[in-house]
Amino acid sequence: MDHITLIDDTRERTRALNRAIPEAMRGFGALSRAVKEGGVLGTKEKEFVALGISVAVRCEACIAFHVEALARAGATREELSDVLAMAVQMSGGPGVMYAGKALECWDQLAARDG
Repeated sequence: MDHITLIDDTRERTRALNRAIPEAMRGFGALSRAVKEGGVLGTKEKEFVALGISVAVRCEACIAFHVEALARAGATREELSDVLAMAVQMSGGPGVMYAGKALECWDQLAARDG
C-alpha cells in the first residue's frame, strides 16, 4: 500500500467534507485542537494513544495520519514499534495486520523524508 498517496487522498476528501459540512468540521477541528493543546501529556504521547486506537479500530487513514504526526513529533521507529506491540496485545490478530500497516507507513514516510 502506498501510504503517502493514502495521506494525500484523505486530505483531499477531508477538504471536500469541510466544504460540504463546514460547521460540523469546524466543531471537530475545535475538539481536535482542544485535546491536543490541553492536558498533561505531550504531543508525542497523545499521538501514540491515537495510533494505538487507530490500529485497534482498524482505520488505515487514521494510522497514516498519526504515524505522520509522530514522525513530526520526533518519535523513533523503536518507540512506534513498542506502541504497536501494545496495540497488538489489546486487539489480537487483526491488530497484527494493522500494526504491520503502521510500520510500513513509517518506513515509507522515513524514505520520503530521508
